[in-house]
Amino acid sequence: MNSASIRSNCPILENIVMKVRLAIFVAGVSLAAVVPLLAHHSFAAEFDASKAVRVTGTLTKIEWTNPHTYFYVDVKEDNGSVVKWSCEAGSPGALSRRGFKRGDLKLGDAIVVDGYRAKDGSRLIDARRVTLPDGRIVSGASAGDGGPGDTGRNP
Repeated sequence: MNSASIRSNCPILENIVMKVRLAIFVAGVSLAAVVPLLAHHSFAAEFDASKAVRVTGTLTKIEWTNPHTYFYVDVKEDNGSVVKWSCEAGSPGALSRRGFKRGDLKLGDAIVVDGYRAKDGSRLIDARRVTLPDGRIVSGASAGDGGPGDTGRNP
């Protein structure tokens, strides 16, 4: 007798096999949902709250992605050279709820970004506040990241 015929003759065993399959499926789906959350980090993991920085320059690229929006700014130094800065902000949905819409930024716009520098000294900042070309100031921070001024909630 093979295992298929044993299961068909034993409804209790068939029920157990079905429950085990369901448990494996649920565990797999749960694991798949957790993996993206592990990629997200707290403010303190990457940025230094004692290293406030202001970047004023020209927007060269923007990536509206989850869990963070990234935008890139060319900053002209005093000696005339151009330095590229990367700015990390909240998710597109969180930014939108704060009034920071995709159409607010266009490549070539002059913007001001206030934030905190990466611990590794790279030209990456956590964009806590962004002054848009029209003069509006919006929060670029990720809610609940533990960074300076974080209230722990997403407006």
